[in-house]
This record gives sequence, structure tokens and C-alpha cells, in this order.
Amino acid sequence: MRRLLHEMNPSMKFLAVTSCILTLAFFFNPWTPLLFFAGVVLLQLLLSQTNWKLWSLAMLPFLIGAFGYFWTTLVFGQSGDSPVLWTIGTIDITVQQWELAWSLSLRVLAFSSISLLFAFTTDPVHFIQSLMQQWKLSPKLAFSVLISYQFLPVLQKEFVQLQQAHRIRGTGSRSSTFKRLTESRRLLIPLLAGAVRKAERAAFAMEARAFTGEARTHYREITLAPKDFVLFTLFSLVLTISCSAIFWT
Repeated sequence: MRRLLHEMNPSMKFLAVTSCILTLAFFFNPWTPLLFFAGVVLLQLLLSQTNWKLWSLAMLPFLIGAFGYFWTTLVFGQSGDSPVLWTIGTIDITVQQWELAWSLSLRVLAFSSISLLFAFTTDPVHFIQSLMQQWKLSPKLAFSVLISYQFLPVLQKEFVQLQQAHRIRGTGSRSSTFKRLTESRRLLIPLLAGAVRKAERAAFAMEARAFTGEARTHYREITLAPKDFVLFTLFSLVLTISCSAIFWT
């Protein structure tokens, strides 16, 4: 029960997430994104094993962005002929500014929550494999993405090693931030050169194993199950209830 979202077909989950985001883009009342945000968090609480400490850290930049939207809309938003709610110093805050500020900030939270749900409950490799099997994504493109994904931790490790090597030689510590930025090419050039060599070796290895862009068989079959349609219906239900809030207000 607590792993249903993790076990959901990645393509079906991606379709549900994309549909929710595109639909929410057409609703500007504050209640719709608020209900949707609460519904997504509830689904994630009940149907996933999310690391909530990591989730909170990932959500923090979006919270800061939402507060920025809220504050700037209150201060600089168009007031029109809307009645004034209250006055702070020389700033008049109207009903229209208040509602728009809440709408924009809650939309940020709604979009970020559904995006983080997908990120925290989806294995990238399974997602690409699902796109190949269900959506007939080109194997050339799919395996290119997979190889790039596998290179990321390697590049990160090499970047740290280059930094340490430069510090040992006394060239890695600079008092000025500008100097550190201008001399970052000493790290980036060998890092990019190594990445090109790795990509070339990977291409030769795939060619040696007769890899082509033609139809392929798969070691891991990712299929659609009834629970995938049930979970898709749950996403649709949360979206429908959230969107119906426009008729309550």
C-alpha cells in the first residue's frame, strides 16, 4: 500500500502529472491550487515511502519563490477598481491584489508538489524503459538519455578530484569570487575533455554490440496493470475536486 506510487507505471504517472499541470494552468482562483496541493501531499503520505526530510529541503526553494510571488503581487500588482482591504504605510492592498497574490503563490506550491511527487516516486531508468515500451520512444534517444544519466555521478566525482588536485598544487584557493569564476576553466576544460572521451568510448561499445535504432526486445518488461488505471483515476479525482472549487467561491 505504501509503495503504490513507486510501483505505478512511469509513463502513466507522467501522463497523469502532465495532465494535472496543464489543467491547473487555466485556473486562477486560490482555492483550486490549495486543494490540489493538499490532495497531492495526502496521496504521497498514504501511497508512498517518501523521505520527508529530503522532500522538505527540495520544497524550500519553491516556498521561497511562492513567498516572493505573494509579496511582489501585493505590493506591485494591479489594483483596478477593487476595494481596499487595508493599508500598510503608503501601500494600499486591494481585494484583487490579495486574491491574485494567493493564487500565484499557491500555484507555485501546487506545481512543485506534483513535480516532486513524480521525482521522488519514479526511477529514471524505469521511466525511460517505460517510454520505450509504452510510448515507442526511439531506442537511440532513450539510451542516449540513460548513458547521460549514468555519467552524472562520474562527472561529479571527477570534478571533486580536480578541485582537490588544484588545492594540493596551491591553485584552487582564491580570495575573490570573481577570480574563482574566471579560473574555473581550469576545471571545466579537462572535465569536458574527459566527458567527450567517455561518450566516444560508450558509442564504440554500443556499435561493437550491434546496437541500432531498430525494434528491440527488453530484459525488464514494464507493463500496464489495473492498479495503474486506479491510481490514474485517483489523480483525476483530486484534480476534479480541486477544479470544482471555482463553483464554490
